[in-house]
Amino acid sequence: MELILEYFETIPSLHRAIIIIGGLSFFWILEGAIPLFTLDYKKWKHAVPNIFFTITTIAVNLPLAFLFLKSSDWVVANDFGILNWLPEMPIWLYGILGVFLIDFIGAYLPHLIEHKVKPLWMVHLVHHSDHHVDTTTANRHHPLESIIRYVFTLMGIFIIGTPIGLVLLYQSLSVVATQFNHANIRLPKKIDDALSYVIVSPDMHKVHHHYTLPYTDSNYGNIFSVWDRLFGTYMKLDPDKIVYGVDVFPDEVENGRIWSLLKQPFQKYRKPTIKH
Repeated sequence: MELILEYFETIPSLHRAIIIIGGLSFFWILEGAIPLFTLDYKKWKHAVPNIFFTITTIAVNLPLAFLFLKSSDWVVANDFGILNWLPEMPIWLYGILGVFLIDFIGAYLPHLIEHKVKPLWMVHLVHHSDHHVDTTTANRHHPLESIIRYVFTLMGIFIIGTPIGLVLLYQSLSVVATQFNHANIRLPKKIDDALSYVIVSPDMHKVHHHYTLPYTDSNYGNIFSVWDRLFGTYMKLDPDKIVYGVDVFPDEVENGRIWSLLKQPFQKYRKPTIKH
């Protein structure tokens, strides 16, 4: 673990790009081999807005990355945060606990809040309005959401007391985990169920993308599934019954246009109309 953290402290930008592109390519290929749903859409055309928002996510995070570094350096230098207040522990436990806590503050918590606060929900809708969820959907986030998630992760650095190596390790694991659980792949049910007790599995996360409540407001987890089970937000639904999208913005054509998606947070709030 020590070598891993040392590597991520100075991970080259090229290596981070390889993780993003490599994961995307791997699950893209896997989707063709073991699809959950038949690929009855134009996959490349569908990917265009999702790749666009992946690029905007990177564009938002890159110039702000220095704040992560400065904050991490400060908490380490001042022994600030949960990890620095706990008794000394093995480095492997330190790493796992750090990633575990960042996953809560930087991912589960903002995701939950985005579903409960109307203006934030309108921003998050860009992610939910995809009618064909696949691995490219993983980073389909409005630039405003990228900033929201960034702020929560920055807050997590101070609360948890994470060094920069741990932050960048988490971000790399997060990218691959979201590409995995959004991927249009069908795992054997027993394997998917077993995985869902530890990490967010594909079948578990697909429930979150069902177009109606209460399923839309469930399974908020990013890497670890324990948060949903712990806070009562875990739900199950037969994958064959899942319909992607969101009932308040059902227009598939509009939800595939970049300009329409950029404007989506500024449209009038619409109350969910269907509950199953």
